[in-house]
Amino acid sequence: MLKLFEWASQMDRVGMTVTRVGLIVVLGWIGGLKAFPYEADGIVPFVANSPLMSFFYSDGNNYKSHMNPEGALIAENRAWHKANRTYLFAYGLGSVIVLYGLLLCFHPWLPQVAAVGSFLVFVMSVVTLSFLITTPESWVPNLGDAQHGFPYLSGRGRLVVKDVIMMGAALVTMADSAKAYLRSR
Repeated sequence: MLKLFEWASQMDRVGMTVTRVGLIVVLGWIGGLKAFPYEADGIVPFVANSPLMSFFYSDGNNYKSHMNPEGALIAENRAWHKANRTYLFAYGLGSVIVLYGLLLCFHPWLPQVAAVGSFLVFVMSVVTLSFLITTPESWVPNLGDAQHGFPYLSGRGRLVVKDVIMMGAALVTMADSAKAYLRSR
């Protein structure tokens, strides 16, 4: 049993690499998906209700009647989202998210760049977690069941709360990259 703990105690570098690669994969994948209408449609409640982002949409107040279920193509809603700048915003956001992932890739050569990237992922996670406060769709609606509202997370809320893990991973990779930079000086 002691050997198992000795082996486990030496996995910190492997864990750091897996954490960094995990962030890169998630940021690249999720950021890349922002180029597709279904993903852009899915973030509308978060953006429309955010005091930091709602100004990006031309008509964020009326999104509820134009929501497309994942996989559904409703031409009228698609046209509304185009006019609302839903897709334009998603392209920009996706580009930024992919950029953050790319910054983390610089760790072996320019750890200071990766440290900045990790810090930006941390900030992004704080903004994303703010959606738990600003987005009503983060909580189970009152449709008759006793379990609704806080603390009952909806599917959207469960998606958002996982950013606590991204936040922690970003802090760990930021510290690791900053240490690597300081050692190289």
